[in-house]
Amino acid sequence: MKTNTPSKSVSTSVPEFLNNIMALRGENERWLTGHQDPLASLYTFNSCMALADLHGDGESKLIIADLGTGTFNMKLKVYKGTSLMSENTLIDLPTGVITFHMDTTEPRVPAVAVASGSYIYIYKNLRPYFKFTLPTLEVNPTEFDAWNQARDELLDVSMLYEILDSLRQEVGECGLTTRSQRFLMCPDHQSQVAFLDQHKGFLLKRQTVVTCFSTMKKSHAEDDAISCLVLGTESANIFILDPEAFTILNSMSLPSVPVFLSVSGLYDVEYRVIVACRNGHIYTLKRGTKVGRPTAELTSQPIGLLRRDKSIIVATMDQNLHSYNNKGKRLWTLKLPAPVMCMETLEIRTLGLKLTGLGMSDHRVLIYRDKHLVDTIYTEDSVAAMKFGRFGREDNTLILVLKGGGMLVKILKRTARFDLDDMQGPAQIQSLKLNIPKKTKLFVDQTMRERENSVLMHRVFQHDLYRLRLNTARAYVEALETSSNPVCLSQTEPLKLSAQVLGLGPTFKLRVELQNTSSSSPSLQLAVIFHCDDRIYSVSKSYIQIPMLVPGIIHVAESLVTCISELGISDTVRVFVVKGKGSRPLLTAVINMPVAEVFMTS
Repeated sequence: MKTNTPSKSVSTSVPEFLNNIMALRGENERWLTGHQDPLASLYTFNSCMALADLHGDGESKLIIADLGTGTFNMKLKVYKGTSLMSENTLIDLPTGVITFHMDTTEPRVPAVAVASGSYIYIYKNLRPYFKFTLPTLEVNPTEFDAWNQARDELLDVSMLYEILDSLRQEVGECGLTTRSQRFLMCPDHQSQVAFLDQHKGFLLKRQTVVTCFSTMKKSHAEDDAISCLVLGTESANIFILDPEAFTILNSMSLPSVPVFLSVSGLYDVEYRVIVACRNGHIYTLKRGTKVGRPTAELTSQPIGLLRRDKSIIVATMDQNLHSYNNKGKRLWTLKLPAPVMCMETLEIRTLGLKLTGLGMSDHRVLIYRDKHLVDTIYTEDSVAAMKFGRFGREDNTLILVLKGGGMLVKILKRTARFDLDDMQGPAQIQSLKLNIPKKTKLFVDQTMRERENSVLMHRVFQHDLYRLRLNTARAYVEALETSSNPVCLSQTEPLKLSAQVLGLGPTFKLRVELQNTSSSSPSLQLAVIFHCDDRIYSVSKSYIQIPMLVPGIIHVAESLVTCISELGISDTVRVFVVKGKGSRPLLTAVINMPVAEVFMTS
């Protein structure tokens, strides 16, 4: 157990020299543990957390949009200190939470805006106040005609499915309405008929969803000034909303879907919006522009975007931290020790510092001052989300939501400093004297044996090493010849395949993730084939056509496998990735199926 305030039981179980190393790294020097709740059961992200004084009493509350199970039990939770103050049910999955001032009434308390699906829900005094709906998009004429003919019973279910499936391959999944997407997800003919009977009488609409949003001061730069809402949508648009009438003041477009926003300036004077998009590019929007200007091209998809005075800091999926100036020139790049889970700005106004906090997958929070590591916080689990600011009556509080659902609150000491001169370098750590045990009789005997038989031991080691290399090379060549490896090494089709089994049986769900690992060229005419012993298993969809596979984007293909054997045995299911009419698969994965639960209990 690694915490920032180790108890006596922890210190006795960890060697003394490890405690000294943690002390040199800055452990227990700058942060206090204000609250720790491993059973908070929170499922949220950075964009779904906010800190604000909601009642004007000088005490900031924590607002969290909880995703629940991912399908049900979505809640808007407000924490006062360590206790849950209120809950509001959300209809759809939340994508962001912000607080803003929408009027000049006294007392000056902010409103809460929650982005959920195609709507922005505004709460005032923690009560529903207004709901803004994103403008609808134009429905594809072919899709519109197909549903109208199905409503008039001019098309049967099979023909409707074929039309929509071919249209999906032509325009992509995002070009269809939500109704068509869910209809194509129906696993069998009976469920498709039921879905059609239930929805064919309603008007067909195509709505977009909010992917990210932020705030922009309207005419004054004070903290409690009136702010506009800035929305990024799945339709690759940026909308700026009026805070009083909730009408669209300005609409701008982007070449790709925005995922992170950074806004600066005033709407009535001059403003700049930095946008990180799903295609791995950064775009800049200014007052008077309608289309985003390309600013920088990232090495991978972004994980977080932070804005400094004259620079932009971006963390990417390839474990890099980049810094660019406002014109897109790269200032520096830092290779990180582990994948980044989340990113947050730590603005300490008393010290005049803006630090960068990175939640890592190796149970650490790394704090950087520019590109220099100044502090490390150890946690019991990976950090899924974090927020820094005033919580309660403490100005510098870091709230961490762990991957397992726990919540951890860290309070910065008032005596803490993050000077570059005070950083502990590796020389001081290496100067520690380790507690080396004394030489035993067994150690001395082994040393004498190695001295006397050194030549023979070296020959045996080299012989075993050559044999290991030979067996490895043979297995590698066999895997290449039979395409039985999950990673395709072809220069024309660089693909990566992973598969997993979900469920206890007798019906399992096979989830296959396929990714194009090339830098620029997409993959076309791919298909996934499931092969198994038909005496043991029955596959609902043995052939799945894969749409155009864009580099870096993971495509998921799912199929249901039912165990039909009554012998209580299990077998393997092979997954092949083929291209066009090729006779050899590009990739192969062998899934060892578990024994069905129904047979295990009998």
